[in-house]
Amino acid sequence: MNDDGRLRAALVVNPVKADAPKLIRLLRTLSEQAGWAVPRIVETSVEDPGQEATRTALAEGAAAVLVAGGDGTVRAVSETMAGTGVPLSIVPSGTGNLLARNLGLALDSPATAIDAVFHGDRHPVDIGWAELTRADGDQHEHGFVVLAGIGLDAHMIANTRPGLKKSVGWVAYVDGAARSLPGAKPFRIVYAVEDERLHSMKVHSMLFANCGALPAGIALIPDASITDGHLDVAVFQGRGPFGWLAVWRTVWWQNSVLRRSRAGRRMIELAGSGRSVHFLRGRDAEAATTEPAPVELDGDEFGEAVRIRCRIDPGALLIAVPHGHVISPA
Repeated sequence: MNDDGRLRAALVVNPVKADAPKLIRLLRTLSEQAGWAVPRIVETSVEDPGQEATRTALAEGAAAVLVAGGDGTVRAVSETMAGTGVPLSIVPSGTGNLLARNLGLALDSPATAIDAVFHGDRHPVDIGWAELTRADGDQHEHGFVVLAGIGLDAHMIANTRPGLKKSVGWVAYVDGAARSLPGAKPFRIVYAVEDERLHSMKVHSMLFANCGALPAGIALIPDASITDGHLDVAVFQGRGPFGWLAVWRTVWWQNSVLRRSRAGRRMIELAGSGRSVHFLRGRDAEAATTEPAPVELDGDEFGEAVRIRCRIDPGALLIAVPHGHVISPA
C-alpha cells in the first residue's frame, strides 16, 4: 500500500524475455485507471532470477505481484510467493509459457493478464517442492509450478541450443531431444510414492508433475491437475528406437489425441500404455540413483543429484485470473 492509502502492484520482469517498456507503460495506465498507486518495477538479473526481486516487492507492501519472463522467471517468483496470500498474475512472455498454458490463460493478451490484478478473480493453486541431494550430501529445496525431472529430460534441456530456442521457440527442444537420444543410457533408480514399498528399475527419465500440458497441445501427463493436491509421476523406459516410438505414441497419440473423445479413452483402456511409460500418483514421491543424474525444474537445469524428493503444497499459490475464468481440474 502507498503512503496515501492506495494499493500498489509490483511487476517483476525479466528484461531479456519480455518487452519491459511496453508492459510498464500498460501497467501504469491500468493502475491509474483502477485508482492504484504508481506500480513498483523490479527487474531480474543473472545473479537474481526472481526470488530477491519478489522479496523486495513484498517487503515494500505490494498488494499484488505480476511476473513477466520465461518459465524460469515464473518458477523463481512463484517459489517466493508461495504461502504469502498475495495474488500473482502471470503475464505470458517467454518461450514455453508453461504455467499460463496449464491455467488456460490467454498467451497473447498482456492487457488481460494485467487487468486481472484490478478486476479479476483469485484462485488458489498447488505448487511443488523438490528437495535435491547432491553427491557430496548437500541438500537444497526449490519450488516448481509445472514439473521436475531427473534423467533424459534434463539432458534434453541441457542440449537445447539457446540461440535456436530464441529464434524458433519451444520447437528448439526437438533439436535438444535429437541430440540427446543417441547417447541416452538408462540408469537405475530406487523410488517410492507416498512412502509405499520401494521399486527398483532402469529408466531413462522420471518426471514429477504438478500439471502436465506442454506446447502444441501435448498432454505429457494428462491426469495431472494444478488444483488436486496430488503429485503425478511418470516413469519413462524407452528400450531402443522402437521403445522411444512407443513413448511418443503414449505421450502424443494416446494422451494428446485419443483422450479427447469417449471412443479414444475406451481404446486406451483396452490397449494400455505398454511398458514404456508408467503413471503413478501420490502426495509425495522420491527417487534415488546409483550415480548422479541431471535434474531440471520447469525447464531450467539444476545440476546433478543422487536423490530427489518431491511434494505438493496444496493451494499455496494465489493466482489472479480474469473475472469468470475457470481453471480446469485436469
